[in-house]
This record gives sequence, C-alpha cells and structure tokens, in this order.
Amino acid sequence: MPESQVIVAEPSAAGIFLVLLIAPGRESDVRDALTEVGGVRRSVGFRVPEARLGCVVGIGSEAWDRLYPGLPRPAALHELPVYEGPVHRAPSTPGDLLMHIRAERMDMCFELAQRLTERLGDAATVIDEVHGFRSFDERDLLGFVDGTENPEGQGAVQAVMVTEADDPEFTGSSYVIVQKYLHDLTAWDALTTEEQERAIGRTKLSDLEMADDVKPPDSHIALNVIEDEHGEEQDIMRFNLPFGSVGTREFGTYFIGYAKDPAVIEQMLQNMFYGTDDAAHDRILDFSTAITGNLFAVPTVDWLEDPPSEPGSDAVADAGASAREASGSDPGDPPDGSLGVGSLRSAS
Repeated sequence: MPESQVIVAEPSAAGIFLVLLIAPGRESDVRDALTEVGGVRRSVGFRVPEARLGCVVGIGSEAWDRLYPGLPRPAALHELPVYEGPVHRAPSTPGDLLMHIRAERMDMCFELAQRLTERLGDAATVIDEVHGFRSFDERDLLGFVDGTENPEGQGAVQAVMVTEADDPEFTGSSYVIVQKYLHDLTAWDALTTEEQERAIGRTKLSDLEMADDVKPPDSHIALNVIEDEHGEEQDIMRFNLPFGSVGTREFGTYFIGYAKDPAVIEQMLQNMFYGTDDAAHDRILDFSTAITGNLFAVPTVDWLEDPPSEPGSDAVADAGASAREASGSDPGDPPDGSLGVGSLRSAS
C-alpha cells in the first residue's frame, strides 16, 4: 500500500496556504524539490514535535502534465469549473501547486514555508499566500463553529483516500479544493442572531444543527449535504481557517476541502451557487464572496519522492511544453472518463 500524505489530522491552531505557479521550463527542478518536502518538514518539525507540523502538497491539472509527461494522471483531476450562478459567482483561478502547511504554532508554519520556497527558488512563484489562525473554539469570523461535521476515525480515511477500486494507479491519493472567501462583516453583523442561524442552519452558541423541518432550504448546511444514488451521505474533510487584516478591513475564511472524489465538493458548490428546486442559492453567499478557486490532486508520498520514470522523460517534458505553447492546447481540460457529479444528488 503506498504511503499517503497526512491529510487526516486534528484541527490546527495555525496554517499557511501557498498557491504557486511553475516557471516554464523548470519542471525538472520542481520535481526534484517535491522529492525533498518530507525531509524538510522533518528537519523543521523535529525541533518542536508537539507542534504537529505537517504539509500536504497538491498538484494542479495542467501542472501534472508538465511535471509527469507520459505518466498516468489521477482519474478525477481537472481544472475547477467556474460557478456562474444567477446572483453569485465562484471563479477558477491559476494555480500549479498547493502547499497546505499546518501546526500548533505559526512560527513553525512560517519556518517550513520559508524553507520550502527557498528550495524551489525561482522555479516556482507564490501567487497566493494566506496565513490562517484558530479563532476561539474553532469558530470562523462569522462567529459560527466551522468543521463540525468532519468524519472521524476510519470514516475520515474512507472519505478522503482513493481506493484501488476507484483508481488503481493512485491508490492512497486524494483531491483537494481550495477557495478564499471574503466576508462583509458589516452586513452580517447587522443581522439578528436568529437570522444568522437561519443562514447557516445551526445555532450560534451551542453549535447544534437545526431540525430538518426548521432549517431553511437555502441555509448553508442544507445545501452542503450530498448523497449518492443509494442515499448514502458523502463526507469530506474540511480544514478551514479564518484570516484577516484589520488595517484593510479584510476578513475571510480559507476553505480547504479534501475528498476521494472532487465531484462531492463540486456538487456542494453547484448547490451553493446555482441553487436547487427549493433554494435560489446559499444564503451565506449574500455575505461571503469567493475570490479564488482551485482543484489539486494529492499524490502519495511514494509518488512525490520517487515518481515512476520513463526513458527520456525530461526531454519529453521539454517537448511537451514546447508543443503546448505552439498549439495553444489546454492540458487542463478534464480527461475522458473523469468523474463527474451525475451520480450525486443534494439531500436538501
């Protein structure tokens, strides 16, 4: 069984989310750097083991073809669609690599982020950097507990890990979708507590989910319950963190969701932005605006540290990059047979 990256973990007190672009022609350098991520993490984390320093690496659809030309690609890897709802929009933004760094101390996160970007050098450029923090008892800046419905134990592993039956080439891998949301706290704070609770679908103080006959169909929770064709609820793992800047009055939540099939999260986004038969859109979107969006594959440690090789792979990589530039083709288009959302339905 391949060694998986450590996705399932307790919520952390701090996190840094880095999205990077790979410089043209520097794919070989990035591949080499990715083989060393685990060693760099161990070097930094060994000094304060109780800080539980971790780092998950994700690779975007177009970047996968550049980094590993001629090799298999994860079956469900594709670029995140744009969700252009009647009222609200979620963009799909550039991103080749994701580094999800987390620990109990921000200094540990910062040290690892610094060392990893130094190792990458000018082979990759950080285009989005968010420093997240734990807010009181796991609450977001809207004042509600975030992540309550994360599965636990073996259920968490089953929710995020690709099995051999799913994709034999990538057993033990996963997928992750990230979005940066900015909140209009002035408008949100103008609501009564009861109105806020109806928008979320939970009580604010006790964090209890509303009964189905009370919960509004356009509440955030109602639109984020997804079932498969057999009526089985589909779980994901969220490790969201709040972030902000008091000087610029920027307040937000960095959404990060892991799943064995990104179609589950994509169905949630479909419900949120396009609505359902019972709801025009997710009520929370009237106060929270998505400004970034990416989908990444999370390969196993084995793949990152020792990817399968083909003769002349570096030459193939250079040739592939040149061919794409010449043709203008988009290797990020979803491959034939990629998993879609047709077998999933909202349980709202």
